[in-house]
Amino acid sequence: MTSSNLRNGRNQRGWNQKELARRLGVSQTLVSLWEHGERKLPTKRLHQLRELGIEMDATELPMRDKLPVGLDYAQELSNLGYPGFSHFQSGEPSWNPAQLLVNALSEHNLDRRVAEALPWLVLRYSEMDWDWVRCEAKLLDLQNRLGFTLSLAQKLAVQKQQLDVAARLGQQEKTLVGSLLAKEDTYCYDRMTQSERKWLQTKRSPDATIWHVLSDLEPAYLAHV
Repeated sequence: MTSSNLRNGRNQRGWNQKELARRLGVSQTLVSLWEHGERKLPTKRLHQLRELGIEMDATELPMRDKLPVGLDYAQELSNLGYPGFSHFQSGEPSWNPAQLLVNALSEHNLDRRVAEALPWLVLRYSEMDWDWVRCEAKLLDLQNRLGFTLSLAQKLAVQKQQLDVAARLGQQEKTLVGSLLAKEDTYCYDRMTQSERKWLQTKRSPDATIWHVLSDLEPAYLAHV
């Protein structure tokens, strides 16, 4: 949640900083620091704010400094609203979808069901911080995987008649074309056998071919989007 969102949400409730501070159990000074962007709003406060009627957007969640080992992607995607993992939901979103996307794309061997959810993540949160995503993807050599994900999500947006979203995702895809890596990559599944790799080289979709990704994923297979 940005400082302006917090301030606007407080004003919509008709509260001054002192009243919000009282309801959160903190000082007015701390609320002022949050609203002026001088102190980062802790993730643990977001649930409290939602209970007070001040809504948050997951794209405004702060990026984490340290990534946990053994991240439960199914649960985190469920908390972000992915219907395919709805039975795993355990609370409010705690991960910025941009960071969750990059972290998932960096996995060497990601559960296929999680990989299938990534185009949904891009489609659902199409206004995530793309400058940050592109920068991180290039640092980690993930631009092929990211470009393929964007291509799938863009086609899904067209199918759903979300033309403004399709245009936004298409533009993001274009910005990655110049940094396409020549080396073939898997879609987060490096344990693939040589026979599987050879089969996919001839059976993969045109989008996977363009992005040098060995995957048979196509929009028609993404049932939960």
